[in-house]
Amino acid sequence: MGRSGGSGGRSSGGSSGGSRSSGGRSGGFGSSHRSGGSGGFGSFGSSSGGGFFGSGSRMSSGGSNFSGGPVGCGCGAFMIILVIVLIFMLIIGIFVASVFTGSTEITQSTVARQPLPVGSVSETEYYSDALGWINNQTKMEEGLKYFYQKTGVQPHVVIIDNVNGSHNPTESELDSYANALYDELFSDEAHLLFVFYEYNDFYMDRYVAGNQAKTVIDSEAADILLDYIDRNYYDGSLTDEEFFSNSFRDAADRIMTVTKSPWISAMTTIAIVFGVVILAMLLFVWWRHAKNQKNLEAKRTAEMLNTPLEKFDDVEIETLAKKYQDNPSGQQDENKK
Repeated sequence: MGRSGGSGGRSSGGSSGGSRSSGGRSGGFGSSHRSGGSGGFGSFGSSSGGGFFGSGSRMSSGGSNFSGGPVGCGCGAFMIILVIVLIFMLIIGIFVASVFTGSTEITQSTVARQPLPVGSVSETEYYSDALGWINNQTKMEEGLKYFYQKTGVQPHVVIIDNVNGSHNPTESELDSYANALYDELFSDEAHLLFVFYEYNDFYMDRYVAGNQAKTVIDSEAADILLDYIDRNYYDGSLTDEEFFSNSFRDAADRIMTVTKSPWISAMTTIAIVFGVVILAMLLFVWWRHAKNQKNLEAKRTAEMLNTPLEKFDDVEIETLAKKYQDNPSGQQDENKK
């Protein structure tokens, strides 16, 4: 069906011009093949938010019809403990940073994006499966609806094994097919069409973002989605529904959140833990000092009470005498002695 709107064109992963961005990846026969294939080369080339193509097979092709430290140990020991704690914190920081940077295959989100306004989309179906891959509609739509909720852009996934009857379409043919299909399926510019083609251990995918949708799904955001598709495709533990659903859900979270530097996150964690350790040490030092001071005062008091009066000098005797004068009861007690 036709669409109303300006003449600025759509942003797409195709190779045609205008405002569309393009890019691609290729690979083949990965060792983490979802259907248990014989292995694969890593992807090469770069994606600038455009089409993505690679190889591998999620499952055998189906039909071709398209449908909808303590005090007392000394300062030296305390410093040793402090150095050990610092080294320990550094090791933790390196580990944490390595965990965070383990996800560097996913493009970082550097832009603070705002979702499209409510009402931008004329809501449609969320996927069309021509191959009979999807057996659990709820699971499939879970991630797609989440993507819509987070970005305001409604995705629609199309799963096919041929383009206009050809099982070996070129990237350009798939791009043209996707652009034409957008016109057929949607009446607004707020959809994200994602066409996933697979046949005979080879897959390609293509996205088309409407004029309005591309304000959220820019080239960086598209790269994020394609990265998750690429990574999850080779995860054999995922069902076909989970493959698509998880990819869109995870992409939505990353797209709508500016990615923090893993080292900054790691160092912040280290600083907090280190601060807690230092505070605990200082509190322990204060407690031990207060306890030792109290014990010392108690010892001195006991020594004074047990010391005979004749051992005090004249000044001390005069002081005690004055004390007894001011305290008659104390004088009587002394007389009794």
